Amino acid sequence: MDKVTVSFFVFFEEPFWVGILERVTEGRLTVCKVTFGAEPKDNEVYEYLLENYERLRLSPAVEVAVKSKVKNPKRMQREIHRQMKDLGFATKSQQALKLQQEEVKQERKELARDKKEAIKQLQFEQKQQKKKEKHRGR
Repeated sequence: MDKVTVSFFVFFEEPFWVGILERVTEGRLTVCKVTFGAEPKDNEVYEYLLENYERLRLSPAVEVAVKSKVKNPKRMQREIHRQMKDLGFATKSQQALKLQQEEVKQERKELARDKKEAIKQLQFEQKQQKKKEKHRGR
């Protein structure tokens, strides 16, 4: 059975509150960045994740080392408190977000190029039509 680990970090990144969702499946990390307006409450974050988890746009998978150890519950609780105090997020997450940003940028460039070519083709056809009309003496 595969083990899936999901973490969600919320922190303030001037001027918005940002959430980072990290999901580790089969040793591969995928990340998603969510921007909130005002500071979200715990129940708002939970409801957001329940409603929008399937629609979140995750980054491409990045290899990550997975440690599977059974931890003492008290130690695990201390670690959770430390993570909650820590405002930053993992460098692997940053790399995955950067990959996602590059993909979106590439898609946007392709769409812009296609739109530009379509406009040029339309203008060319309009010029040709105008030439034909002038040639016919209209």
